[in-house]
Parts: sequence; structure tokens; C-alpha cells
Amino acid sequence: MKPLNTLLSALLLSAVFSLTSVQADEATTAVNINNASIEQLEKIKGIGSKKAQAILDYRMQHGNFESIDDLTKVKGIGSKFIDKNRAWLSAQ
Repeated sequence: MKPLNTLLSALLLSAVFSLTSVQADEATTAVNINNASIEQLEKIKGIGSKKAQAILDYRMQHGNFESIDDLTKVKGIGSKFIDKNRAWLSAQ
């Protein structure tokens, strides 16, 4: 019984460490709002197809965003969204 518990514990720890490293890799990849595609924008929590299209439309009409905070100029995107997602956004 003890070898089984040891094996299960090792498998559980392995799974936890592998998931942690995947999340860390994803978290370090910021989406550049000045050149992201609709598909890339939709990967950000809180952005669906309509908001992604609104970002592209705004970018086409007004040019590149100078900062992440400029996203508030896009209808439907507020400062709370930016604060929650700042780590995953880039304007550079």
C-alpha cells in the first residue's frame, strides 16, 4: 500500500509542477494590441469576437495605441478590464 501512495504522490506533484510551468509561460507572453489579430485578442480574458473587432476597427481608424490605457477609448473596454489584464497586454 505504501508504494502505491508514494507513486500517487509523485504523479500528483509532477502534474502540479507541469501545470505551473505552462501557466507561467502563458502569463509571460503579452499580446501587443497594436499588431494582434482577432484570434490573439480573443485569447485575453474578457475579450470576445465583438470587442476584438472593435479594437481592430479603432486601430484602423486612429492608428496605433500609444499605451495600454488607450484601450479605454474603445467602446466596451474600461479601466477595470485593463487593470485585470495589464500583465498580458502590451502596446510596444
